[in-house]
Amino acid sequence: MTPLIASLVFLLALTGLIWSSHYFVGGSASLAKHLGMTPGLIGLTVVAFGTSAPEIVVSAGAALEGVPALGVGNAIGSNIANIGLVLGVTALFAKLPVSRWLNRLEVPLLAAATVLAALFLFDHQLERYEGIVLIGCAFALPVILMIDLKLHKQARADENYPVDDEEIPDLSLKQSFLWLLGGLVVLLISADFLVEAASSLAEFFNVSPLIIGLTVVALGTSLPELAASITSAIKGHHEMAIGNIIGSNILNILIVMALPGLLMPTSLDLQVFGRDTVTMVAMTALLIGIIIFKTRESRGYSGFIGKPSGIVFLLIYIGYYAVIVAQNH
Repeated sequence: MTPLIASLVFLLALTGLIWSSHYFVGGSASLAKHLGMTPGLIGLTVVAFGTSAPEIVVSAGAALEGVPALGVGNAIGSNIANIGLVLGVTALFAKLPVSRWLNRLEVPLLAAATVLAALFLFDHQLERYEGIVLIGCAFALPVILMIDLKLHKQARADENYPVDDEEIPDLSLKQSFLWLLGGLVVLLISADFLVEAASSLAEFFNVSPLIIGLTVVALGTSLPELAASITSAIKGHHEMAIGNIIGSNILNILIVMALPGLLMPTSLDLQVFGRDTVTMVAMTALLIGIIIFKTRESRGYSGFIGKPSGIVFLLIYIGYYAVIVAQNH
């Protein structure tokens, strides 16, 4: 595949990935509603999983194509992009409210997943048993969330996870299935072409698949979250932004990062931990610190993540990319 053809295939596949994600998420949410799931549960499970679907299928495809490092890079890069770019840009458009409920469940889950990722990547290896542990935690996550929602149903109804019915397509049961299945098929096909094109470009320009995963692919698969967050902020429906980012980052670690370990255990470049994982951990710790600071003495919303924090996250994100470019010049 020539560089020109690979570039065109990459752009078309990326477009298909984003387009199909819209239908996959919409069909999933509508189907969940038909099955009687509460709005809160839809937001915490279906929507969070749906926004991570591009990363999941790209990671699986990369491992099956023999480039597991691309999948690992996609997981780490997407988490960095979600905080640095998606949250940073969204905070420039609107103040994002934080609630005390984040500190009770979501923040500890994100912290635990991030620490687990750091421990597994510390030796620059991703083994099959580590992938099994991560996937096992991913299967336990919906159970934890459903139990929590059941125990705190009324409290959850008043905080930042309810999904506006306007955000769920008004589809019949049949249409929901068609959207879900059709979106999933295009999603899988697009991801396969995206990985193949990205691998060809990496080989031609003598850039490691890891760098492609950390940058171009991670940015591309984070575009749905970026577009959705900015649109929500403009419309005034930005109360789910932080929760969605936290949920997506947890799934990126527990599923996206796990798949290369399960399908093709691999050795990783030294920079995966010293540069990339450390950056992900630092940005996650900063986000958690801000949330704790904003909610420490409140019984409800105690503050907002606004422009100053957004600018800081963006600057860190830009600086991280600058380091990557400098090291691979």
